[in-house]
Amino acid sequence: MKITRPSPRWRRRTLAGAAAFLLGASLLTATAAAADDDPREGLDPGYLDAEIAANNIELLSSTPRVAPFDANPGNFGFVNSDLAFTGDHAIVGNFNGFQVYDVTDAATPTLRSSFVCPGGQGDVSVYGDLLFMSVEESRGRIDCGTQGAPGQVNPERFRGVRIFDISDIDNPVQLPGVQTCRGSHTHTLVTDPDDPGNVYIYNSGTSNVRSGAELAGCEHAALTADPVTTGDPTQWRIDVIQVPLAAPETAAIVSQPRIFSDPASGAYNGLQNTMPGAQHPSGTNYGPLPNTNTCHDITAYPEIGLAAGACQGNGILLDISDPASPVRLDAVSDPNFSYWHSATFNNDGTKVIFTDEWGGGTSARCRDTDRPEWGADALFDIVDGKLQFASYFKLPAVQTVQENCVAHNGSIVPVPGRDIMVQAWYQGGVSVIDFTDTANPVEIAYLDRGPVDFPNPAGLNLAGYWSTYWYNGHILGSEIARGFDTLGLTESPMMSANEIIAAGEIRLDEFNAQLQTRLDHAPSFAVARSYVDQAERAGTLSGRALEQVRKHIDKAEHLAGTGAADRAVVAQLDSAIRKSGAPADSDLVAALTALAGTHG
Repeated sequence: MKITRPSPRWRRRTLAGAAAFLLGASLLTATAAAADDDPREGLDPGYLDAEIAANNIELLSSTPRVAPFDANPGNFGFVNSDLAFTGDHAIVGNFNGFQVYDVTDAATPTLRSSFVCPGGQGDVSVYGDLLFMSVEESRGRIDCGTQGAPGQVNPERFRGVRIFDISDIDNPVQLPGVQTCRGSHTHTLVTDPDDPGNVYIYNSGTSNVRSGAELAGCEHAALTADPVTTGDPTQWRIDVIQVPLAAPETAAIVSQPRIFSDPASGAYNGLQNTMPGAQHPSGTNYGPLPNTNTCHDITAYPEIGLAAGACQGNGILLDISDPASPVRLDAVSDPNFSYWHSATFNNDGTKVIFTDEWGGGTSARCRDTDRPEWGADALFDIVDGKLQFASYFKLPAVQTVQENCVAHNGSIVPVPGRDIMVQAWYQGGVSVIDFTDTANPVEIAYLDRGPVDFPNPAGLNLAGYWSTYWYNGHILGSEIARGFDTLGLTESPMMSANEIIAAGEIRLDEFNAQLQTRLDHAPSFAVARSYVDQAERAGTLSGRALEQVRKHIDKAEHLAGTGAADRAVVAQLDSAIRKSGAPADSDLVAALTALAGTHG
């Protein structure tokens, strides 16, 4: 079956004044960009054989799910979820447990092991020999059994954050873990530079509040727009779990900060309190509801003492200099955003991208009728501890009504001198954007498949990328229904081979997307050449000067490779600096100077 190409749609970039706090449709200004010739539109459907369109990305491998994690698309008991990485392994979360892939050779990953432990959400993170896993559904059991945990109160039920010892990654050992009142939809690892003996977890539970008879201290409160100032309701707070690394089995909740409270009235529900039935600008009811009674996801950046919370009805900025006591610095809202879902800082910690999961990830929200500020990214600059709106970005290719599509999880691609993020869009595929200029984000690469047409040939079958992250030189993706993908960036006018090589020179022992760390490039020829390529792209280096700079860098690398005297290498690099004509404080001069310093 061939999908009919949708009618052309016009994308509009949104700008706002620096003083804007509440964002709205009035901030939109239109710039024309026709999307009718995008090769992603009109792709042939299929399950494992759908047609693919790619630009500046290549699909290296696609490994289908296998038993006991395979099921028809749409079966939420076996959905692939988030990713974490340790050494040469990618850990793929799933509503039925987790799978471990060996990615020593990213082009040929192999499934090493799997561990059945049902309960959703299945989000995973790693720290040393510890694996943490979010469990939200009431079927979760303490013993990881598959028989479920029936009844309103069940002593065998587990809802919270599981902890595994993975020192033997083929034989994980479950530790007691931490039970929470609303389970764990997502969680975030937070380290403290001043406290190496502990790691902290910010837990976000979005489900119903369990009975106090099952877990002491749980207290349900009805959502309301009226100020809530009494009792100790489970809503309007997060859980901070402390994990002693010497005794992780003793992990426990150490605080439950009310980071949404109104500082004037003390009301717990001090931020967005949208009630059911409220209308989204699309003319339909909000779904999910932008009601800030917990966070969906929090991204921590301990080295700068900040975290960004995507908290259902608000995007918030937190001071986490004391991880056990986060303090809200700022909060923003936007009537276009249905559900603030996730957040990503740039490497400098001066910008943050929030995503809107309008439709909850199970709906078609990239149709030709969906405006570009709905189900999109919102880009902010961080200025003096405040969030200043800059623009929206949405996948520029129209998707069909058969494809669940909305902004979802991504991470930074560490290209020197640029802010680049790779991002999942469910059945919208994967998109790579340059947001160095937050007011003008630009897509520079993508890969998309046609809609999944199984088991329902004409309907929407849940699938697509849950997460796409950059790890040690490649993009690795968790595909909800299809399995586990590995991808590579390819050279293009918008991304040079040198920039791709330089990004791949950042090597990590482990990676959790919601625990960001500063990614600093060691001096290298690839880094220096990246800045040369960027100067050429910007038009600040061209002609004879460009030719000479490259010639001197090539000569310096040749000399270094043959064991020539350091002074000869430095002389070539000094010549490159002089002939570039670049200012002394430019990135190019800094990179060449740093490289020379490794040979002096």
